[in-house]
This record gives sequence, structure tokens and C-alpha cells, in this order.
Amino acid sequence: MGEEESPKVEAESPSEPAPEPTPAPAAVEPTKDVTEEKTVIPPPEEKVDDSKAPAIVEKVPDSEEEKTSGGSVDRDAVLTRVETEKRLSLIQAWEESEKTKAENKAYKKLSGIKSWENSKKATVEAKLKKIEENLEKKKAEQVEKLKNKVAFIHKTSEEKKAMVIAKREEDLLKAEEIAAKYRAAGTAPKNLFGCFGG
Repeated sequence: MGEEESPKVEAESPSEPAPEPTPAPAAVEPTKDVTEEKTVIPPPEEKVDDSKAPAIVEKVPDSEEEKTSGGSVDRDAVLTRVETEKRLSLIQAWEESEKTKAENKAYKKLSGIKSWENSKKATVEAKLKKIEENLEKKKAEQVEKLKNKVAFIHKTSEEKKAMVIAKREEDLLKAEEIAAKYRAAGTAPKNLFGCFGG
């Protein structure tokens, strides 16, 4: 009987691993693809769950199944991980590209605004400078006019003073001449006080 059992075990052993490796990767592969698409990150828990379920039913055949199907599962897991990393790197590159585009666009707009501001400021400052120059010119003209007026007033004042002094000198000479005539004639003036006279 011992001999009969061993051929049965041998017969069962080759028959069990042969059919199961084909369905096992097929069953594991679609679930990983479906979950992969949903979550983007391959869930490591599914591998653990698949290995736990058969481990409870039969220990020895599960370890053999795990070894034979484990290579394809690991390969599939590596492939899905590579695809996920590739997808994530593409997403990251796209994100960086979009951020760079946004920054460049904002930089161009800010540069445009800054140049607009500078040109407007330059225009206003040029107008202000022109107004200041006009005001300075008008101020200088007014100052010159006023100085000329002051000079004219001073000149007129000096002329009037000279005329008054000349008239005074003339009146003094006239008074001296009349006084000399009265002395020579020996007569007294009729009006001693011309301002009181009547």
C-alpha cells in the first residue's frame, strides 16, 4: 500500500501544478489590471490574500503553486509597477511642463505690465519735467520783468530825486539872486512869508 500511495501522490502532484498555474495567473492578472486602473498603485494586499486563501485549504500544494505561479505574479507585479512608475513619471513631467508654461506666461505678462508701467511713468515724468521747465522759464521771465520794473522804478525815482534836487538848487539860487537884488536895492521883499501871504 505504501507503494500505491506514492504513485498516487506522484500522479496527483504533477496533475495539480499543471492545470492550476495557467488559471492562477489569468485570475490574478485581470484583477490586478482592474485594480491597477482604479487605484493607480498596485495593491500588495491582493498577493497576500491570494496566498492566504489556498494556504488555509492545503499547505503543501499551495507552496508549490505559489512557487510556480509566483514567478509570473512577480513578473506581472513588476510590469504593473513599471507601468505605474512610467505613468506617474509622465504625469509628473506633464505637471512640471504645465507649471513651467504657467510661470513663463505669468512672467511674460508681468514683464509686459512692468514695461507698460515704465513707459507710462516715463511719459508722465517727461510731461512733468516739461511743465517744470515751462514754470521755471515763466518764473525766470517774471523775475526778470520784476527786476526790470524795480530798476525802472529806481531809475524813475532817481530822476525825480534829481529833478527835485535840481529844482531846489534852482530855487536856492533864485532866492539868493533875489536876496542879492534886494540888498543891492536896499528894499525889503513885499512878501516875507510867501506861504502865508495873501
